[in-house]
Amino acid sequence: MILGIETSCDETAVAVVRGREKVADILSSQIDLHKPYGGIVPELACRRHIEAIGPLLTELLYRANCSLTQLDAIAVTVGPGLVGALLVGVAFAKSLAYALHIPLLAIHHLEGHISAVFLEHNDIPFPAVALVVSGGHTNLYKMPKYSEYHLLGKTLDDAAGEALDKGARLMGYEYPGGPVIDRLAKQGNAEKYPFTMPNREGLNFSFSGVKTALRQIIQREDKIKDDLSFHSDIAASYQKVIIESLVVKSIRALKQENAKSMIVVGGVAANSLLRQRMQEEGERLGFAVYIPSTHYCTDNAAMIAMAGIAHLERGNFAPIDISPNPSLALV
Repeated sequence: MILGIETSCDETAVAVVRGREKVADILSSQIDLHKPYGGIVPELACRRHIEAIGPLLTELLYRANCSLTQLDAIAVTVGPGLVGALLVGVAFAKSLAYALHIPLLAIHHLEGHISAVFLEHNDIPFPAVALVVSGGHTNLYKMPKYSEYHLLGKTLDDAAGEALDKGARLMGYEYPGGPVIDRLAKQGNAEKYPFTMPNREGLNFSFSGVKTALRQIIQREDKIKDDLSFHSDIAASYQKVIIESLVVKSIRALKQENAKSMIVVGGVAANSLLRQRMQEEGERLGFAVYIPSTHYCTDNAAMIAMAGIAHLERGNFAPIDISPNPSLALV
């Protein structure tokens, strides 16, 4: 049994995975804490992690009907993320691993997201292309096999999730804005305000220009900004260009690498339009698409524990003096 610990940003999460099946997981969200500020305040996030992680572990062990002595290893996110937030989880994991005399497994946050899909699917054909898309990351990876990653493309500026959150804020909505955009877009006309798809060539992404275009439209249409239909139409149009950029680049990567399947993970993988469009393209072009349940798209500890299985099987143990790395690269 592996204990997973995730504190890279604004979610405190712990989970126990036995073999390749989740036994129990718990998450403490900080959305209400950060909402008044329109985004995540790192120091507040760190303090909340400190307050939450001990009680969460106690509750987790109760739900999993297990004790600390039954654990075989501890997997913890070591980066990337907010350094103070990461430090809480890493220090907690190191203390437990040392006291229990069990292996410590250092997990890359994006490897965790990719591993989330294997909690529900164990028959994914390789090679695969993985799109990791969230508030802080928009990356494309080639996966020749399980637990092997080669970077194909990344965002040159804003991540897709960040663009959705900031777009909602420009429209006057609170953080987090991605779900708001998704909800409004379902009632809107996505052709009403056409956006130009940015950075059409290659496999890298760019969303800062789209965000600027949104600001200009809102300023130009100031007289109707309180009209709910305007909000729905602009949300639908804005969401469409972001999602289509993700889909186009992902399909390009899949064809370029002659991959057999597409994996879509991360917080933005919960977006209903992205899920729909990827499935449509999979059916049209004849490749398999794997997207986790929405619960496993956002940050969680089950995905970290799942990623830890490959590290444990390879004997890839972390030293007890390991430190978090907020800019850690996935290689």
